Amino acid sequence: MAIIEKLDQAFVDSSLQCPPGQRRVELVDPLRSGLYIEVRATSPGQGTYYLRYKDAGSKTCHQKIGRTTDMTLADARKQAKNLRASITMGADPRGELKAQKSVPTMATFFRDSYLPYAKLHKRSWKKDEGLFNNYIQGAFGDKRLNELRRQDVQEFHGRILTRGLAPATADHVVKLIRQMLNRAVEWDVIPMSPIVRIKLFNADNRLENYLTPQELERLLTVFRTDENRTVCNVALFLLCTGARLNEALAATWDQIDFQTRVWRIAAATSKSKRVRSVPLNDSAIELLEMLKGENPDRTSPHLFISGRTGEHLQNIHKVWARLRVKAGLPKLRLHDLRHQYASFLVNSGRSLYEVQKILGHSSHSVTERYAHLSSKSLMDAANSASAMIRGASSAQR
Repeated sequence: MAIIEKLDQAFVDSSLQCPPGQRRVELVDPLRSGLYIEVRATSPGQGTYYLRYKDAGSKTCHQKIGRTTDMTLADARKQAKNLRASITMGADPRGELKAQKSVPTMATFFRDSYLPYAKLHKRSWKKDEGLFNNYIQGAFGDKRLNELRRQDVQEFHGRILTRGLAPATADHVVKLIRQMLNRAVEWDVIPMSPIVRIKLFNADNRLENYLTPQELERLLTVFRTDENRTVCNVALFLLCTGARLNEALAATWDQIDFQTRVWRIAAATSKSKRVRSVPLNDSAIELLEMLKGENPDRTSPHLFISGRTGEHLQNIHKVWARLRVKAGLPKLRLHDLRHQYASFLVNSGRSLYEVQKILGHSSHSVTERYAHLSSKSLMDAANSASAMIRGASSAQR
């Protein structure tokens, strides 16, 4: 039911009533601006401003402007005028609203789009799934991608830190949100990411457990004498090559070239997703020769075989926890063996470029963490300049 009514602010403040027997009424502005107020019997004394207009197909549409309790009549008329101007220029408010509502929620996008993509392109997709389920789902799962605000995410970033998360983990959560939105932009789901320039904590959480000569000797003694020979051999192989654990456990005999003394790690295993060649030093060759002698028939293509299952070894963390305690090094991680190998190279005078290539770092900035190790090498380099200066000075006498 529509009623033409002379609308002014006093009428809006005191006379918004639905006629008896009617569930709703449209109070139409006599200025024929398209503005009207919808009043419902269930909410006497208040209503909602609407603009009635025709779209490009001459279909009558209704665009909500706001509640009478939230804005004045003058403001509603001003917004109606601006809407009419934009419609005349070709805009379609209802179409734009419909498009906004078609944008998926964070939970839907993660489940249906991002996670399938991550499973194909990221080895760490399970970590992404855990971060989303544990932190992002509860905070933003029901929000549409285009409803996310930078301030909300920035406040969430600080809030989850108070839940006992390390700063680096809190950063990983926000980085996952950023990755999701970047993919959404790339796939034309949204025009732009709403959370650009989020400030991260960027805490340096790198742990470096370098062994003293005495600690190294204790560890090697355990490697030589413990009854679990397979896990000891894996750990020794990591120390001799600087390899990552997953690279070593996935290593196969056809990747080992004894003639050229090179181990070619497959792209499927390498973190960089590229074939990586690792030079095998004397200690690594000696270990591989021993393994080859223990398995002359090559019943498995893999280097390290589980004595319990006969299949290639999948996990050694439980045994490693016992070995490091036995060596008096309870905080030593398996990945520290890779760092220890790098320290051997740097402290023997090898360049950071050589270390980068041997360890397979994608960027020199990753290798820079070892720059502080070689104080002796740096001193030797500084003294070489001194020797040249002294030599030049002697020649002038």
